[in-house]
Amino acid sequence: MRVCLASTSPARLMLLRQAGIEPLIVAPTVDEDAVAAAASAERGAPLAPDELVLLLARAKAADVAGRIHAEHPRFDGIVIGGDSMFAIGGQVHGKPYTPEAAYERWQQMRGATGILHSGHSVFRVGPDREPVEATAVAEAAVTFADDVTDAELAAYIDSGEPLHVAGAFTVDSLGGPFITRVEGDPSTVVGMSLSTLRRLARELDVVWTDLWSQS
Repeated sequence: MRVCLASTSPARLMLLRQAGIEPLIVAPTVDEDAVAAAASAERGAPLAPDELVLLLARAKAADVAGRIHAEHPRFDGIVIGGDSMFAIGGQVHGKPYTPEAAYERWQQMRGATGILHSGHSVFRVGPDREPVEATAVAEAAVTFADDVTDAELAAYIDSGEPLHVAGAFTVDSLGGPFITRVEGDPSTVVGMSLSTLRRLARELDVVWTDLWSQS
């Protein structure tokens, strides 16, 4: 049974590989800003972080699940989509993209605790069967060191790492030493909760160990 990752995130790919899974990578063709804006307009208010990450995860997974057999006719397995956002001090953050935005966020994060919200959507797909979906949101609380110096922060931002990750930090790379505590599944902070994915696969009658790549 195969796994398709509906994401080009290196962190999510690394997580699956560390868990013994070598996935097929198919990039979703989803305008995330447009999807979020449409949902907010329909409601008449912004979505809560847990709602937004689940909405986007589902959109990405559904897009790839709908295309998978046209692009890979013999695919039989699951399609995984995910999305993450970080909430702290009443604000919700995605990727900062610029050094200025990353620096501003870290001024708020030093010595504080925020919540990383990670949406998961898993579709069971196969020849001659209708796709079936299971979804969940995982959360992890992240506490940052209060003694991160301006020099350390400048060097970290100059590395470029925090510019393209939700919340402007990583727990498994250069940002790890600036984090003092994680409450929840640590893989949630990396990009996806592996324990949540296992549970969702089981809901779809998929045995997790059957997804391990054959040597």
